Formats: sequence, structure tokens, C-alpha cells
Amino acid sequence: MSAVIAKFAPQLTERMMREDDFSRLELDLRGCVSNYRHFRSLLEPSTKLLVLVKANAYGHGAVEFAAMMQRAGADYLAVAYPVEGLELRQNGISLPIIVLTAGTDFYPEIVQTRMEPSIPNLESLDAFCTYLCSQGLRDYPIHIKLDTGMHRLGFMTSEIPALVEYLNAHPEVKVKSMFSHLCVAEDPEQDAFTAAQFDLFERNSQTIIDGIGYRPMRHILNSAGIERFPEHQYDMVRLGIGIYGISALPGVQLAPVASLKCKVLQIKHLRPGDTVGYGRWGKAGAGTVIATIPVGYADGIDRHLGRGNASFSVNGHRAPTIGNICMDMCMLDVTGIDVKVGDTVTVFGADPTVTELADILGTIPYEILASIPRRIERIVLR
Repeated sequence: MSAVIAKFAPQLTERMMREDDFSRLELDLRGCVSNYRHFRSLLEPSTKLLVLVKANAYGHGAVEFAAMMQRAGADYLAVAYPVEGLELRQNGISLPIIVLTAGTDFYPEIVQTRMEPSIPNLESLDAFCTYLCSQGLRDYPIHIKLDTGMHRLGFMTSEIPALVEYLNAHPEVKVKSMFSHLCVAEDPEQDAFTAAQFDLFERNSQTIIDGIGYRPMRHILNSAGIERFPEHQYDMVRLGIGIYGISALPGVQLAPVASLKCKVLQIKHLRPGDTVGYGRWGKAGAGTVIATIPVGYADGIDRHLGRGNASFSVNGHRAPTIGNICMDMCMLDVTGIDVKVGDTVTVFGADPTVTELADILGTIPYEILASIPRRIERIVLR
């Protein structure tokens, strides 16, 4: 059986990529570069730019997107977990990679692939130094996470003296950067809290600099911070959702990078009173025509988008969902639209935007993008 799989799996994957019936997430390289240049223009020439590619590059495809960022000139990449960074290394990504949630179980893999761990507490630091000592290594780059108000991970102010003491006693590591995470940089009503975060970061990071006798890089700005607080860019910034086309500022139109598209599988002409889908929530009226498309909640299409709550674009027209979203499919009411089997449906992209769908769901674009599974093929448009 394994021999059969090895023989046919690559062929099947290639055929599925060519078939009209299957879905795809199109990544617009031009849009990506446009967004990169927008954020780069807000920074001093000397400021480094880190791009977040965690969670499969926010659902865009980590390998594909990391390769685009490497070509665009990014200085650093960041992933959440070691396994995400290992995938990038295995696919030829050579940029420095920060592992934001390094844990303590994957230090050998991190070191062997020259990734750089984020260190949020003394326990992690001690475990990493112990491993480095066993390997006879010194001056390995690490990134110190400071908690300035998120209260998720990071050293608190009271822990800074012990951190400085430990760093001075352990030549196994060298602090490459210190950083913190803004909670509400996108919300003008909470700018006082953000200002307090900036102040605490400055004080605690400077205390560490004074204590260890050298000056690592510092970074605190996320995408919203880059747009709203460029005066706090320090040595590096971290670009996340902004590179994927979502701005924190009203009226700023970034280029949509990802477009989820699929093809119409079947057209049905229903009779009045016919019902559609599980639970029979879709109700047909006179002349109702529906189209079935191959995306469902297993593809990141939240069930709350069903029953007419959202509409997708078909041949320049909006077609509302009808009935419940299924696991692998959903149905659209295409009554009055000139549509046939094989026509393209845009679930999100330029129209509708992922932000529109997020607003319907009462969530954020991050959640929708990160929900697109790997079975959806990523296609880079150049």
C-alpha cells in the first residue's frame, strides 16, 4: 500500500492543482510587495524589519510567504513554535528566525538549525543554558521577552535584577534583542495604556543594557504600532497582519494579498418549497437557482456565514449563502445570475474582503485567515 501511495500521491496532488473543481488561496506577490514597501516607508533606513509567519503565515502558506519575504528584503522572520521554523529551514529559508514560543523540549533542533529562541523566564533561560553548556557552545543568540502589560509571557519588572545576574554569569548566551508586545496599539481610546507600555519597556530594557554592558536590539512595535507610533521603532519592528493587507488606520487601503477562490461544482433549479442543506434551513422560492461550491467549515468557512449571512462574488455579482455551511461544501443562491459549472467564486479577496466577513462574524481578520487549512492549495501570483 505504501508503494502505491508513494507512486500516486504526487500525481494526484498535481492533478488536483490543475482541476477546476478544487479550491485555492491565491497569494498576490505584487500586493505583498506593495504592503511591504508601505510599512518600510514609515521606518528609518536603519530600522530592521521582522515579518511574522507563524500559524502558517496567518493561513497564507508559511513556506510560500517566507520565500516572498526573503526576496523582498526582510531582516528577520518569526514563528510561534519550533516545528514551524523547522519547516522553513527544510524548504530553504535562510533568514534568521525567532521562535516566539520555544518551550524547553526542542532546544537541540533549534540550535542545529540556527534558530533563535525567545526567552520569557528564568526557567527557560536556565534550561537553554544547560543544553548549550552540554554542547560546549557560547554566545548563542537569544531574544529576551519583557512583559509590559500583556501579562501573557515575559519577564516582569521585579525579575529584571535576577535576569541580569544570570546573564552575566552565563557566557553560553548573548542577548540579540529585547522585545515586548503591545496590547491595544490599534485603539486610540487606550493610548494612555500604550504609552505606559512604551515607558516601562524603555526603563526595563535600559536597566538590562546597563547591567550586561552591551546594547542588544530592541523592538516593541507591531503592525498597528508601526502605523501609529513610528517614533518608538527602536532598532527593529515586527510586521504581522499589516503585511497581509490589514491596516489599523481608517481610510488606509492596503493591498489584499490572499484571495480564496473556488469553482462552481453544480447548478440546481429548485421548486418552490424545496429545502437546502442540513437541517433544511435553506428555503426555495419561485425560480430559485443554487450553486454548490467546494468549500465548507473544514476550509475555514465559519458556519455562521451560512443561511444568507454572507455573500460571495460570482461573475461580478454577490450571491448569498443558502442553508447551512457543510464540512466541505456550501450552497449559494445564484437566482438571476448568469452562472455555469466551472465558473469562479471569490469567497474573499478584493470583493468581498476578509474584513467584511470578519465583521459579519464579530471577529478579526486574523481568525479567518489563520483558519484556512493546508488542504487549500496556495498559489503565488507573480
